[in-house]
Amino acid sequence: MLRKMIYLGLLSLLLFSCNSQPSDSPEALAEDYVRLVLRVGQYEGDVVDAYFGPEAWKPESLGAADTVFPADDFAAEAEALQSRLAALKESLDANRAYMWERQLRAIATKIDMVGGAKLTFDEEAKALYDAEPPHYSQAHFDSLLAQLDDLVPGEGPLGPRFEAYVAGFVIPKDRLDTVFQTAIAEARSRTNAVMDLPDDEAFVLEYVNDKSWSGYNYFQGGHRSLIQINTDFPIFIERAIDLACHEGYPGHHVYNTLLEQNLVETQGWKEFTVYPLFSAQSLIAEGSANYGIAVAFPGEERLRYEAEVLFPLAGLDPAEAERYHAIQGLRHDLNYANNEAARLYLGGEIDRDSAAMWLQTYLLYEPDRAQQRTRFIDQYRSYVINYNLGQDLVAHWVARQGGTADQPARRWEVFQELLSNPYTASKLVKE
Repeated sequence: MLRKMIYLGLLSLLLFSCNSQPSDSPEALAEDYVRLVLRVGQYEGDVVDAYFGPEAWKPESLGAADTVFPADDFAAEAEALQSRLAALKESLDANRAYMWERQLRAIATKIDMVGGAKLTFDEEAKALYDAEPPHYSQAHFDSLLAQLDDLVPGEGPLGPRFEAYVAGFVIPKDRLDTVFQTAIAEARSRTNAVMDLPDDEAFVLEYVNDKSWSGYNYFQGGHRSLIQINTDFPIFIERAIDLACHEGYPGHHVYNTLLEQNLVETQGWKEFTVYPLFSAQSLIAEGSANYGIAVAFPGEERLRYEAEVLFPLAGLDPAEAERYHAIQGLRHDLNYANNEAARLYLGGEIDRDSAAMWLQTYLLYEPDRAQQRTRFIDQYRSYVINYNLGQDLVAHWVARQGGTADQPARRWEVFQELLSNPYTASKLVKE
């Protein structure tokens, strides 16, 4: 009898222990993942681009003693999260699991980098952004410059000639807000006409200085964004539509709003309440924001709108709009020169001044703007691939799904599908 009582007691204790310690769940994993990203962000300011989850998940403020980055502790936590995700993977939506794996790999890589790990440009891009950046030779960019040389009017070397020509297309400061507000309103109208956005979506526009970037979207949650435009340097007329679309509609503001609406609010996937900047999500964010410009203003529509509306608002001569548009289009093809400058500079093959000179030569930046761009490379490193490679990967994927230029309705449909669901670069390449 005593033996039986002991057995029943042990069995009851075992059952109580099992019931009091529930097995792991996606919700628990999401909370621990978000908490880790936020804590890493306390030490590295650019890590957390946005957070709109529970207030209780935010870490306490760092004390005076908490100044050393706890790389080993964070790395162990990231590894444990990866193991937990692997155990839960079969029970998760496949797309959710695929992206979460890459987001975890990215934060683990960033922890290692802050802790002192050295990666090549390509290794870093693959680990953080799930992408393999292409390589282009100097001869490739020289051939593009030769084509541009034929388009830019005037005599003498291309650099000074280009600078003199585009100086006539600067938006006057007293007209800047009017031009930008008009461009954003048009981009918003075109996007809202075809996309299902929440009725309460909204943004605030600010003008700032002393930044390494030209524009930034700070998503606030609740379908709202703060959009900032840097006015350190003169802003050219084409940037009105570029930034209106990229930062706003159908770019970052729309992307973040749709993810919040469809993944967090509808699906309950709380891992998406935090946006780690150095992650696979950023390639889709930047690539779709750049690609969205042509979706909202396709083909000749952009030229026509700029010539008929924005040029007059800025006090510029619309008669030059067509040639200016063609020149900027060809200059856009030189964008991969930015990646090569970053690869060479971060790899120690050239110094900062040489990187700035490369940018002056192949992106036709003025000296001060080229130096600003080297600041961006210092701050964000291989992040530069997300703009051009991201745009190309998004464009190719949308076209493969039938969203070609001659099928605008289908293109908007496919584009909204991309913005509303978990996608990464390698997934775009596979599908």
